[in-house]
Amino acid sequence: MLRMIIPAVLTATAVYGFALVAAPANPVVILTTSKGDITIELDQAKAPISVKNFLAYADARFYDGTIFHRVIPGFMIQGGGLTADFKEKPEKAPIKNEAANGLKNLRGTIAMARGGAFDSATCQFYINHADNPGLDAQYAVFGKVLKGMEVVDAIAAVPTGTIKGYENAPRQTITIVSVRRAETK
Repeated sequence: MLRMIIPAVLTATAVYGFALVAAPANPVVILTTSKGDITIELDQAKAPISVKNFLAYADARFYDGTIFHRVIPGFMIQGGGLTADFKEKPEKAPIKNEAANGLKNLRGTIAMARGGAFDSATCQFYINHADNPGLDAQYAVFGKVLKGMEVVDAIAAVPTGTIKGYENAPRQTITIVSVRRAETK
């Protein structure tokens, strides 16, 4: 049977000019921090708006030099919108919240942070330090950590306090050095 299928596919490709093409792989980024690297796979199929938004900020090098400004062990680490002196960077327009995409706020997932309005996410994101089912259907998960959870754990372990009005801010600056797309092979 297989001997009949392969020649048929090859003939169809030659005659009709099409080929079977695998779906493109999800984008992967390397989030380099002052504590180490975190490799994250972005779920383009389930969170296309959030992934496009995040990659636009990353490609523009917006995240370079921002900080993790909110760290709550056993909950999450949040960053991507403030400089080391706790000044907000100018952001683009908010995006539609994709929280109903079926992805869950599980340990090691990345999601869009937002303000009080449902569709208010811009540049800030968080990485779940624990399973957070109470955030499901409220905050859009758009990827997961593939490598570097020990870095997330190290960031979550730093002492925090209130700095310039920001609660749960690390007393030691945790810098996002860069967010770059991983090289494809």
